[in-house]
Amino acid sequence: MWYERGVELPDSVTTLEHAGTTYYVVGTAHVSSRSVDEVRGVIEAVVPDVVCVELDKGRYDALTKDSAFRDLDVFKVVREGKTLYLLAHLALASYQKRIGASLGVKPGAELVAAVDAAKQHGIEYALIDRDIQITLKRTWKNIGLWRRFSLLFSLVAGGDEGEPVTAETVEGLKEPKALSEMLTELGNAVPEVKGPLVDERDLYLASKMLEAGAGKRSVVAVVGAAHVPGMRANLGKPIDRAALDVIPKPALWWRIAKWAVPLAFLGLLIFLATRMNAATFAKTMLAWIIPTAGGAGLATLITGGSILSVLGAIVAAPIARLYPLVRTAVVVGIIEAWRRKPSVQDCERLQDDVQTMKGFWRNPVTRILIIAVASSLGALIGFAVGVGVFATRL
Repeated sequence: MWYERGVELPDSVTTLEHAGTTYYVVGTAHVSSRSVDEVRGVIEAVVPDVVCVELDKGRYDALTKDSAFRDLDVFKVVREGKTLYLLAHLALASYQKRIGASLGVKPGAELVAAVDAAKQHGIEYALIDRDIQITLKRTWKNIGLWRRFSLLFSLVAGGDEGEPVTAETVEGLKEPKALSEMLTELGNAVPEVKGPLVDERDLYLASKMLEAGAGKRSVVAVVGAAHVPGMRANLGKPIDRAALDVIPKPALWWRIAKWAVPLAFLGLLIFLATRMNAATFAKTMLAWIIPTAGGAGLATLITGGSILSVLGAIVAAPIARLYPLVRTAVVVGIIEAWRRKPSVQDCERLQDDVQTMKGFWRNPVTRILIIAVASSLGALIGFAVGVGVFATRL
């Protein structure tokens, strides 16, 4: 045992006891070289029965394989309407990687080091985090449309200005007081993000850690320092992991409104058609069609869409306002994906290209996503303007 050899564990280790098992929870920073050394040292000192790591298989593969996006199917992403979601995923990954690059540490290096140390010493290891796709989707469902755009912009542009991140800054965030202040600030600023991204994963990690350690003598768990307080507070409490794995469906009111609003607008147009002469009705229709189509087409053009994509946006945007199964971003995205035809090499370069605004703009994959999202945003703004003009003609 580590204490029999007079080994002193670092301050980043929180020792917990439950049902006869001792858990040594190492709170790390995912871009800290010191955390890498501490993780290796704790595993060598404790020699646990199990090493638990804050990873799921998807994140582990992404950290250990050279090209996590090699098999990315851009057409599928566009068809399923996940363009903005994937852009946010890429932006979040690039933001963390930029910080790691400035410190000379690959993000998540200490987690990979934990698995490698377990393998080296012949120790069982367990990936105890929730599937990253479920976490991101539950977070995404909590965020409103405008907040999605603002968070995306801040992530993409965040590495180009502001104070540089230093090793001292990163290590300071592992201190309890700094952590508490940071989590409080996050909860106040974006509670819809903190819930699924931090609080739910605290529960998930605590539950999986206990499951992996059941009947064992000792366990070393390597997790981000922000998760340690929540895991400690919830250790041993009943936790329904199945409920945490469910991706919530859109609220009933939203599913109703998605069809009710366009149908109501269509009904109003039909009513006006019976009350107005042809010339007046045509002018009234053009009052909302032109801004809607124009907004979508202009946004597509500004972001570098082809003439065919611009035409697709102009045609699709007004139809999408009346028939929700038609999405402007999907139409434009498919046209752009067909025109640009991203190669395997383009997908492999994603992790490097998304480090800069220029790279986001240059890579065919992210360019397709940007153009598709812009067309949808342009259509939305244009329609808002159009409705205002339309209302003045009633």
